[in-house]
Amino acid sequence: MKNFLTAAALAVALTATAPVFAAEKLTVLLDWFINPDHGPLYVAQERGYFKDAGLEVEFKAPADPNAPPKLVAAGKADLAISYQPQLHIHADRGLPLVRIATLVATPLNSLVVLKDGAIKSIADLKGKKVGFSVGGFEDALLSAMLARHKMTLKDIELINVNFALSPALISGKVDAVIGAFRNFELNQLDLKGRAGKAFYVEEEGVPAYDELIVVANRKDLKRAEMRKFVNAIEAGVQYLVNHPQESWKLFIKGREKLDDELNRRAWRDTLPRFALRPGALDVNRYEAFAAFLKKQGIVKTTPALDTFAVELK
Repeated sequence: MKNFLTAAALAVALTATAPVFAAEKLTVLLDWFINPDHGPLYVAQERGYFKDAGLEVEFKAPADPNAPPKLVAAGKADLAISYQPQLHIHADRGLPLVRIATLVATPLNSLVVLKDGAIKSIADLKGKKVGFSVGGFEDALLSAMLARHKMTLKDIELINVNFALSPALISGKVDAVIGAFRNFELNQLDLKGRAGKAFYVEEEGVPAYDELIVVANRKDLKRAEMRKFVNAIEAGVQYLVNHPQESWKLFIKGREKLDDELNRRAWRDTLPRFALRPGALDVNRYEAFAAFLKKQGIVKTTPALDTFAVELK
């Protein structure tokens, strides 16, 4: 008994004096305001998967949606949510950004028209007005889609409607919009009583690509926290697809303003598009999209893929 008590006392003493390891902090910049596209991130957060991995993760919505990748490249943040097309452009410009995970594994971008309107096929766009938000990439997508119907950008009139895609379409300011996210704008139009019809870019001459990705600074790739973060996202998305309703409640926890019909519909429509293996990299797919961007004149060079997209070990 005496020996037992001595051992017990020693164990208590060791526990009391054992060092307490603080969680590693990671700052993650979102691509835009919080929305259902970020589902796996917040499910992982609320389920404690980051904490279990020894991480303390802080998500921040940007004031400027173009800033997050650049801030990571400058070492001002650990990770950023970005887009595969944007990544290729940054790689072409020499920014030290590397894709380490995927959130949304399919394109969301689409060309949208009103379902009851005059545009029944892309060929009907000849001589019509097409609204866009972001010049450069979106008109390159449109150019590839038009080419399949023996047209060019000269056959249409492009109008910058900023981010008012649905209002511009409903008001008749334009006949179609490019850059509409199929999980949002289609639902937004329907809620306004004007059903939309989408032409999907990957069905109209554009190679498939990842819409939302996670990028890190190249110098940080060997940090153990990077792999831990990716593993936690995978745990989050696995829980999400198995328990979509419970996950919705976790997503809006403390964010009740997100609990509206548009976000509920977007959540439903985004579920099948989340990457089930966030860390996995499809090399052929990325190389095909890089070649497409070069052909369209969006990038001048196609750097070696392992310099800007990796699957962490």
